[in-house]
Amino acid sequence: MTSVSSSASTEIHTLVAGVDEAGRGPLAGPVVAAAVILCPDGIAGLADSKTLSFARRERLEAEVRARCRFGIGMASVEEIDAINILQATMLAMTRAVEALGLEPGEVLVDGNRLPRWRYRAQAIVKGDALHPCISAASILAKQERDRIMRAAAQEHPHYGWDRNMGYGTAEHMAALRQHGATALHRRSFAPVAQAMQR
Repeated sequence: MTSVSSSASTEIHTLVAGVDEAGRGPLAGPVVAAAVILCPDGIAGLADSKTLSFARRERLEAEVRARCRFGIGMASVEEIDAINILQATMLAMTRAVEALGLEPGEVLVDGNRLPRWRYRAQAIVKGDALHPCISAASILAKQERDRIMRAAAQEHPHYGWDRNMGYGTAEHMAALRQHGATALHRRSFAPVAQAMQR
């Protein structure tokens, strides 16, 4: 899938990029990653996206997009099913860094795994709570993926994706059993495969 990037007019003097992903666990939809190089004076209020309200994430996302350099990368459902979710996540992260449009001097990645890439990098467990650049990336990745799933919910209203974002909630599982899988469901995930066999 394609990646998008943007850079603010503010001069960027540090080339440390934070990277995080959204959507490893859901049963449907792509996995989305973001890479962010913060603006020199930083952004107040950054935190792990999971701890922030929707309104706060929305405000911070707008500020990050306006003032920082960022890249968004995705791996499609087809790619997830072909190479597995871990490798698809690594692919999305690589695409996000490549979409920055410049080469960072160091990449800080949330979690305990790194893609196989040419960048100097560190994997940092709970990095989204420790490093503002990773926090910013977590916000962009979650917001981007949530928009994708809310749009998909308009075409597939049975599954509640505008509320569960593709995760295997009771509502989603009941709809999967009743209506079957869509093209956005990850067929390599056991609950989807089992529902398709009914």
